[in-house]
Amino acid sequence: MLLTTTDLNTEYEVLGIVRGNRVKAVHLGKDIIAFIKKLTGGDISDYEDLMKKTRDKAVEEMLEEANKMGANAIIGIKFSTSQISSGASEIMVYGTAIKI
Repeated sequence: MLLTTTDLNTEYEVLGIVRGNRVKAVHLGKDIIAFIKKLTGGDISDYEDLMKKTRDKAVEEMLEEANKMGANAIIGIKFSTSQISSGASEIMVYGTAIKI
């Protein structure tokens, strides 16, 4: 399936908006380690890994929704993040499912 953040220069049928979202949290131990790293500086790899996995799952969910609609591409893809609570974040991805 074609995924793009831009529009296409070809004819296509718009099928509708598709989205995927995930909310993930880390356990208290990783929050404590992250707090210490914030004081000393450096990458917080536990959070980086968690956000990557969460982003990938949100994209998978969006793809499943587009496949159910019979789409073969998604255009105008955008990502959005928000903090749900301390230590828990949401990632949402959305775009327009189309059939070329």
